[in-house]
Amino acid sequence: MKKSLVFRGAATALATPFTECGIDYIALAKMIDFQLSNGIDALVICGTTGESATLSDEEKKELIAFAVRQVRNRVPVIAGTGCNDTKRATALSEYAARVGADAILAVTPYYNKCTQKGLTAYYNDIASASGLPFIAYSVPARTGMRIEPETAARIAENKLACGIKDAGDSISDTARIISLCGEELPVYSGNDDRILPVLSLGGKGVISVMSNIIPAEVKRLCTLFFDNDIASASLLQTDLIPLCDALRCEVNPIPIKAALAEMGFCENILRAPLTNISPENKGRLMKILKKLEGYS
Repeated sequence: MKKSLVFRGAATALATPFTECGIDYIALAKMIDFQLSNGIDALVICGTTGESATLSDEEKKELIAFAVRQVRNRVPVIAGTGCNDTKRATALSEYAARVGADAILAVTPYYNKCTQKGLTAYYNDIASASGLPFIAYSVPARTGMRIEPETAARIAENKLACGIKDAGDSISDTARIISLCGEELPVYSGNDDRILPVLSLGGKGVISVMSNIIPAEVKRLCTLFFDNDIASASLLQTDLIPLCDALRCEVNPIPIKAALAEMGFCENILRAPLTNISPENKGRLMKILKKLEGYS
């Protein structure tokens, strides 16, 4: 049976703004309002771009609750709750449901990892604890753990499994997941340089990093595809490749945080062991930013 989508189109994986004293909620409110005013389809809080690995559980709870209050049901709020400890992941997922999040984004366990059988159990436990729709998140370059296409099909059997964020390096695996799961596990691109390829295979959208700074353009790319204007969508995807590359010149979210700071949204503060962008990479990124329509 076809499942309801958490969202269709473009979701932003929000960066977390910091001051030297902690989370900058004034800046976060400004960032969220910017996203909403530019028509974004959903927001992800406490994901990889949000530096979730260095957020305490209490900070994650505060961020999720704040995002829900700030968004006020205008778009879905998707809470990043996954980790390498099922007990912690389920507790945070349960909290996200309690404060009104619309869905969960759960990265695969990392470092200790698990078997593919363990992955299915992990997602089933998260779903059972929260009762919320969940999007599984495969990013093997960071976690050392990939969701095999056959495992994705098993995860899709859970009635609350409403998507997979595919940030892997194999478009063939993406195609296999879509082939095996169909509408039972909608696929979202986790890579900004592959939005159109994933959509063309049957994907439903993107969970984007670059939409932190150009939400309207990322949404427009998806809309052009859904409106069957493939030529314009292709042109826009290729036009955005230099920005995609610049935002990967150092580990995410180092470049996007620098871009947000340059645009006046937040301070350029990252949590160690992340360090600020190098001068040469910053120069390259700023040169591209200044070419963007509407950027000044």
